[in-house]
Amino acid sequence: MTDITIIGSGNMARAIGLRAVAAGRSLQILDRHPENAAKLAAELGADTASGSLGDLPEGDLVVLALYFEPAKEVAMHYGDTLSGKTVIEISNPVNMETGDSLVVEPGTSAAEEVAKLLPGARVVKAFNTTFAGPLAEGAVKGTQLDVLIASDSEPARNEVAAFAAKAGLRPLQVGALRHARELEGIQLLMIGLQLNPAYESFNWGTALNVVG
Repeated sequence: MTDITIIGSGNMARAIGLRAVAAGRSLQILDRHPENAAKLAAELGADTASGSLGDLPEGDLVVLALYFEPAKEVAMHYGDTLSGKTVIEISNPVNMETGDSLVVEPGTSAAEEVAKLLPGARVVKAFNTTFAGPLAEGAVKGTQLDVLIASDSEPARNEVAAFAAKAGLRPLQVGALRHARELEGIQLLMIGLQLNPAYESFNWGTALNVVG
C-alpha cells in the first residue's frame, strides 16, 4: 500500500519526495508526463512507483506539488476520486510577471479555491512557505525548517504535522484553512525578496522560520 501520492515532478515534488523518503514513507509519483514521473521515482528510489494522471492516486495523503492553475486542473480532473483523502495544496498564487501581487481575489486563497473543487477531501495548506532547495536538505545552515499548516480538519492537520515531524521538519499548526490567506501573503513577501536584486545572495535558499 502506498502512503503518499505526489502529483507533479518538479522541484517541489522532488523536495517533498526526499522528505517522504527520509520519513520512511512509500511513494507514488504521478504526472501528466509519465516519463518525468518515472525519472523522479527512479531518483527517489525506495518504495517509489510512478504513473500518469490516468492512474488513480493510491496514497491516503495526496500532495498537489503544482502551481495554482495546474492544481485546480488536477483537482477538477480527479474530483470525487480524492474524497476521504488528505490533500496538501502547496502553491503560492503569485503574479510572477510583477512578483508583487497575488492572483486570487481578496478574501480567499489558492487553498480555499482548490478546496471548493474537492468538497469530499480534507484540504490542507502546507509547504508553501518552504522553498525547494532548503526543503530538499531539510534545513538551512543546520537550522530545522518550519512547516506552517492550515486546515479546517484537525485530524488532517495532525496527519500532515506527523509527516512533517517524521521528515525532520518542525510542524506549526496555524488553524483553519482560511489562514492560508496569510500564509500565501507572507510568502509573497518572501518571493519578492528572492527576486529583489538587492538581495541576490538569497537565491531561493532562505527559509521562513519562527524563532524564540
